[in-house]
Amino acid sequence: MKKEISCQLLVISSQLSVISYQSSVISLVVSCQLIVLLSLLMETISKSQLVAILNKHQLAPRKRLGQNFLVDGNIIKKIIALINPDEVVVEIGSGLGALTLPAAEKANRIIAFEKDIKIASAFEKEFLTKNNNILLIKEDILSSSDLLPNEDYIVLSNLPFYITSVVIRFFLENSRPPQKMILMMQKEVAQRICSRPPRMSLLAISVQFYARPKIIFNVSRRSFWPSPAVDCSVIILEKKRESMDFVNSKRFFSIVKAGFSRPRAQLLNNLSKKLKLNKEDVKKQMLAVNLSPQRRAESLTLEEWLILIEGLKKMLL
Repeated sequence: MKKEISCQLLVISSQLSVISYQSSVISLVVSCQLIVLLSLLMETISKSQLVAILNKHQLAPRKRLGQNFLVDGNIIKKIIALINPDEVVVEIGSGLGALTLPAAEKANRIIAFEKDIKIASAFEKEFLTKNNNILLIKEDILSSSDLLPNEDYIVLSNLPFYITSVVIRFFLENSRPPQKMILMMQKEVAQRICSRPPRMSLLAISVQFYARPKIIFNVSRRSFWPSPAVDCSVIILEKKRESMDFVNSKRFFSIVKAGFSRPRAQLLNNLSKKLKLNKEDVKKQMLAVNLSPQRRAESLTLEEWLILIEGLKKMLL
C-alpha cells in the first residue's frame, strides 16, 4: 500500500513539473509578444514609405533647406532612448515625423517646428489626426522664440548642416534655454564642439560657456535619404547647473573672438591688435594670471579665458 502511494506521489510530482515547465514556456512566449508589441509602438517610417508619401503629395527633398531624411530605424530608436518619459520636447524640423512620431510615444508632449509649409502639411495630413500630444507649428524656430514653452523642455533635431551653429546659439543664449539638446549634426562639427586644449575653437568655447557637450554615437551617411556627403554624430548638450550670470557675456565673447582672430598667431598679438590695447600691458596681465604670452587661443581652457578676461576688463573700460 505504501509503495502504491509513493508511486502515485511520484507521478503527481512529475505532472506538476510538466505544468511548471509549460507555464514557463507560456510566460516566455507572452514576454516575447510584449516585446514585439512594444517595438511596433516605436515603428519608424521606412525609405519606401517616405518616398511614397512625398510622391503622393508631389514633393521632393529640398537641397536648399538641407533636407536629408533619417530612414534608419535602429538609429531612430537609439535617439529616442535618450528622451525621458516626462520631458517636453521641442523638435526643430519635424519633416515627415521620423523622430516626431516615435518621440511622441515616449515623451510627455512634442512641440514640432517645421518651416517647410508643404512638408509640414503632408506630415499633418498623414499622421497628426492620430496623435494628440504633438503640436505642429509651421514656423521658423529662429523667429518664433515667443512660442517656446514656459516649462522645462529639451530640444530634439536632425539639424540641417547650414544652420547648426545658428540654432545652437539661438537656444543657448535664449532667456528660456532648454535643459538639454539632442542633436544630429555633421561629425566634424560635433568633434569641434567637444574639443579640448590644445585644439579648442571659437565654436567649442561658445558652446562650452553654456553647456557640457558629449558625442553619444556616430551615424553613417547611409542612414539618410538622400545621403549627405559626410557622416554625422548624435551629440547631447547638457545645460550647466552653475550659473554664468557673473560673466559679462558680451565682453567675454568679444575678447574670445579677438583671441581667435588668427588661430595660429600668439594670443598676445591677437588681443593687443584686435582690441587696440597696449601690447606690454596685455603681456603683463597675461603673466599676472600665469599665462605665457606665447600661448595660442586654441590652447586655453574655458577657466583660463574667464581668469584672463577678468584681468583685462579694467583695460577695456
